[in-house]
Formats: sequence, structure tokens, C-alpha cells
Amino acid sequence: MKSKIAEAIKLNREPVAILWSDQKPEDAIQFKEGRWGCVISLLSQASKGKIAAFDEKTCGCVGGAKGLGFKDYESGEIEHFLSDGEKCEREGEFYKKNPEYARKFIKSLPDIFVSTEYVIFKPLSKVEANEEPKAVVFLVNADQLSGLVTLANFDRPTKDNATIFFGAGCHSTIIEVLNQGLSEEPKGLIGLTDPSARKFIDQDLLSFSLPYQRFLELEDEVENSFLTKETWADIKERI
Repeated sequence: MKSKIAEAIKLNREPVAILWSDQKPEDAIQFKEGRWGCVISLLSQASKGKIAAFDEKTCGCVGGAKGLGFKDYESGEIEHFLSDGEKCEREGEFYKKNPEYARKFIKSLPDIFVSTEYVIFKPLSKVEANEEPKAVVFLVNADQLSGLVTLANFDRPTKDNATIFFGAGCHSTIIEVLNQGLSEEPKGLIGLTDPSARKFIDQDLLSFSLPYQRFLELEDEVENSFLTKETWADIKERI
């Protein structure tokens, strides 16, 4: 599957399709069971042409288990890890002022759970005709992000059709995007602002994610939009 959007914004990486499946692709890369790993590191690999797979035992971390949609956080330690670092064997992240704020944040996350054995990251070009992704993730620089935010607002009269949430990198690229897919007017999500995830992505990149049906809608708008006009041509030339 080719993307008009990717071509129009001069994307030098593949858009990544998020799929649910009961079959693991034979050539998929995957974390070893019980070993720590960041989901975003495999998202980056998928944008470079690899296929990645996750199941409940190979999520990489407890945040990845929630971000991928396999299971909820267990309370007790996580609210301290996100805040004051107490009751933790490792240093706390101090992303929330106190454990109570962290608990409320955790409760605010979408209740999106996988109904299949695997979550698959595939380069969009490798998605087969019989497959329907749940979402599409673009890894973009500032110029490309400006184009995607503008495109997300092109076919609606409103101004808030792209947004950004606090959360782990896998929250912003997966479960929050899948949750948007349940909305009547889904938004595009800017992500990878999580400092812990940024270590696994190039320093000039953020993510822009769309529920699959919204992605298809915007694919159909490319040729009628600013992406074919002079202002964007000037920006595209320097990308």
C-alpha cells in the first residue's frame, strides 16, 4: 500500500501500520520473553522496513503492555515510579508531581484491549490487501508535522483536529490513537514527547498518528489540498 500523504510530505521513512493479528509474520522481529525493551525502538525499526510483533509476554515493559493494549497497570509501584520514586528499586521518573496525580493519569488512559494474540507493526508498503490496519503512524520532522496538522484540519471547519496528550510514547502512538478511532470525529495525535521514549528515536522526530479510517479520508484529500500548492512546494524543497 502506497501513501499519497507520505509522498506529499517527502517522508524518508515508511508510515507504520498498526495491526491486530492471531498470526505472527515469519520475518517479524520481537523482544525476548521477560526481557525489557521499549516499544518505540521497534516502531523506529518498522519505519525503516522491518516488521515487529508483540504479544502479552513480549511487551518490553509494563508501560508497553498498557500502551499496546494487552493489560492494565497494576497499582502499588507504578504511581510512585511516575512521580516521587518511593517504593521503587529504580529512580522515579518525576513526570507527575505526586502519586495521586499519577494514579489519576493512569485511570484516564483508554480502556483499549487487544482481541488477538499479537500487535503487529508493519511498514505500510507491506500491508496486504486482506489486512486492515487499526492505525497509521508517521515519524516526522517539524516541517512534515506542520503539513500533517494542517491536512488534519483541511476537511473540517473546526480548528482542533490534531492534538497532543501527555503519556508514554506507546500511549500516544497506539492506544490513544485507537481510542480516537471510536470517535465520530477522530483527531490526529502528535506523540513521542515522552522523554523516556525519545532515547529510542532520532532527535528531530515526533510522531503523528491517525486511526486507519481517518488516514484513508485524508489520503483522498491530498490532491485537492495545499499539499499541491506553491507554499508547500517551497517547504517540501528543503525537506
